[in-house]
Amino acid sequence: MSREELYKKSYFNRIGELSDLAPDTFKAFAQFDKLALSEGKLTKKLKELIAVAVAHTTGCPYCIEVHVTAAKSESVTKEEMAESILVATALKAGSALAHGVNALNAYDQNGDDELYKASYFNRLKEFSALNGDVFKAFVDFDTKALKASILSVKEKELIAVAVAHTTGCPYCIDIHTKGAKGAGATKEELAESILVATALKAGSALAHSVNALNAYDA
Repeated sequence: MSREELYKKSYFNRIGELSDLAPDTFKAFAQFDKLALSEGKLTKKLKELIAVAVAHTTGCPYCIEVHVTAAKSESVTKEEMAESILVATALKAGSALAHGVNALNAYDQNGDDELYKASYFNRLKEFSALNGDVFKAFVDFDTKALKASILSVKEKELIAVAVAHTTGCPYCIDIHTKGAKGAGATKEELAESILVATALKAGSALAHSVNALNAYDA
């Protein structure tokens, strides 16, 4: 029987069935996920804030449910959660805008065989002339989202790095890695934030397996 409700909290209870269907691989992922979210150079609290941000980037409702609950258990406040989500929002939107420089190159038929060059990002300012009010509004939002508030600039930049690896935007990775370094983040802290993003992006695919099981059994 087909299901009208494609997402329900109770569906996630089927995730354990994967451990029966592909035991070795499931166990290996579960171990990786546990290690990626464990306390290290970054606190478990910050890792859960990163996880919440990335979950909103992948759009996985199961991951949002799991990691908001975990973040709350690490004493994350609703305000801190909101800030992490708005960083993710800025980065996901910013990824689309950053790729606009590639659109400008394509539109102008620049003839360059290289699709990504750091120098291409200099064209971003052209959007100010092409759609000034909207571009200015985005820049204002992006600036405020990354500004120190309840979360520090360093924390926000580490969240931004993780999200940038989820969106796969090379310009964003470059900018926010440098931003994190400038805010005092170490290479080890950077690596941990990236591995949280890796676990969450993979975990999103795994979490949706419950929908595949429902569909298969329909």
